[in-house]
Amino acid sequence: MRIFNGGHIDFINVPVLPEEEFRRTVMDLCQNDGRLVNFFGLLEGEGNVRLMAIIGFDEDAIFEIFSMIVTAVHPEFPSLTPELLQAHNFEREIAEQFAIVPCGHPWLKPLRYHANYRGVADLWQDIGSRPIPGTYPFFSVAGEEVHEVGVGPVHAGIIEPGHFRFVCHGEEILHLEIQLGYQHRGIEPMMTKNNLDQCSLLSEAIAGDTSIGHSMAYCEVMEALSGTAIPPRSQAIRGVALELERLANHVGDLGALSLDAGFLPASAYCGRMRGDYLNLLLALTGNRFGKGLCRPGGVLFDMDEDMIKDFCRKLTIYKKEFESVSDLLFTRPSVLARFEGLGVITSDEAKKYGLVGPAGRASQLERDVRIDYATGLWQFNHIPISLGATGDVFARAWVRRQEVMRSLEFLLKILPTLPHGNIFTPLAPLKADGLAIVLVEGWRGEIMHVGITDHQGQLRRYKIKDPSFHNWFGLAQCMRNQEISDFPLCNKSFNLSYCGHDL
Repeated sequence: MRIFNGGHIDFINVPVLPEEEFRRTVMDLCQNDGRLVNFFGLLEGEGNVRLMAIIGFDEDAIFEIFSMIVTAVHPEFPSLTPELLQAHNFEREIAEQFAIVPCGHPWLKPLRYHANYRGVADLWQDIGSRPIPGTYPFFSVAGEEVHEVGVGPVHAGIIEPGHFRFVCHGEEILHLEIQLGYQHRGIEPMMTKNNLDQCSLLSEAIAGDTSIGHSMAYCEVMEALSGTAIPPRSQAIRGVALELERLANHVGDLGALSLDAGFLPASAYCGRMRGDYLNLLLALTGNRFGKGLCRPGGVLFDMDEDMIKDFCRKLTIYKKEFESVSDLLFTRPSVLARFEGLGVITSDEAKKYGLVGPAGRASQLERDVRIDYATGLWQFNHIPISLGATGDVFARAWVRRQEVMRSLEFLLKILPTLPHGNIFTPLAPLKADGLAIVLVEGWRGEIMHVGITDHQGQLRRYKIKDPSFHNWFGLAQCMRNQEISDFPLCNKSFNLSYCGHDL
């Protein structure tokens, strides 16, 4: 069954395939220009679970979606991971949420490690791990002068909690394992138990620094499920806010990278400039992180002519400032010596891991939702894709620099030409037995929300995928054979979300 970004189909039309045909179809499609963009479970009657696979074809801007049934009598299925590494976190999530064993999974460990999932404690006990609460089974290496360094989950800085276990030989990292789940709040099930207004607030809290990206995805799912067409002006204002969110975070990341490289001038300038973009979001929405703007049906705040002129004037100044500071950063030999060749992920590896966003584009993966699956503002106003060549810290920083410049040029182009008209349309009732898929290019990369309604038109399943879900594995892999002192720079070059992963 085919569906386009932001599209709606009847759930009853999603094909249910036999197990072997399901597996063969996933493999065939992913070996022929497709990729596994989502794989999740849906609880059916009598304890059965319906596994839904969504394959994305970036060149054609379509998704293929199909499913299979795993019964409560035989709660297992052959793992896709040994042949399709993109599936490994999806299968761990399915195992944890539904007590289903993906047989043959090479790394079947808790993903978020919380006992409030259905049957999860019994699952880990059955497959030989300790039940929750217990000890996470870290991979270990034996040998002379091999030692482990544990960092977190409580860190020295004011950051989110996550545990990093380094296995080292001297200063060289042999293996890094990242244990997350400390920020798990159960947002997915909450999305099916609250009204639309409460769910709007929840969507803004999925990842606090991506409030616009996630709330926009949620709104588009609700609009697709209800068949509501929102005004062009509200689409444009959402796009403006999303690009401002991208600017604030990319500039902040470049400042953090400068600090870890010991280059304080660029760190100080970028820190101040991040505040400038947050202040523009504040002027637009009343909140420095853009909360309260996106609601199903449109947006709650408009831009008058004076605000548009003020934004254009300020963005013109910020563009010149950023050009000057980024030139300073990317021409210093001391900075380049720290960035280049560090934390390399090749293009083949990035494709195999399923990396998205700047982390993928730094390894020459041409993936950008604004181009591949363009909706709303980006259907008629294109942003050139920003690619890196070397897949290292330098490339991930360079992609951010390019995206900042292109977002600034984009905003200066479209702000004076915003469509006229209303900014809100009342949402129609959600359709019964519907399924909608939405991709949004957040500043970290590809955000995906999927909504499925029941016979009464109420949400029965809401699936959220933050780009960090894909990219944490990339961070762990790029640290192999690096010095442990290089971890802060590599970590900052990804800057992934703990809560976006943990949900």
